[in-house]
Amino acid sequence: MRNINLIDIPKFNDSRGNLAVIEGSTIPFKIKRVYYLYDVPSDSYRGGHAHKEQFEILIAISGSFNVILNDSKEKKTITLNKPNIGLLIKTNVWRELENFSSGSACLVLASDIFREEDYIRNYNDFLKFVDK
Repeated sequence: MRNINLIDIPKFNDSRGNLAVIEGSTIPFKIKRVYYLYDVPSDSYRGGHAHKEQFEILIAISGSFNVILNDSKEKKTITLNKPNIGLLIKTNVWRELENFSSGSACLVLASDIFREEDYIRNYNDFLKFVDK
């Protein structure tokens, strides 16, 4: 799948613990919005949308969860469970998040502020949009 990539986030560790740093060229866009998901019940799911223009990086800063990705031609599931690995999701990729472990938290770094018109929230509309 061409519109996703795993990104290594620089990690520094010593006897006091680990420190992960996101700055400069760590990610391929300027961060305009940061949000996080937490206390998601294990049998719930999040996402269920795609973006027309916005890029996002998802990071499991605690626990784990699955990200189901679909670009209309290929479907892939990625388990995020390391706080120094980010999943870059570019445009035109349907995403769903599920199977949240107890205590998990998902940090999202976005390339744009919230704009409802950038979201595709209906899967059939998504298929029409990407198959233009």
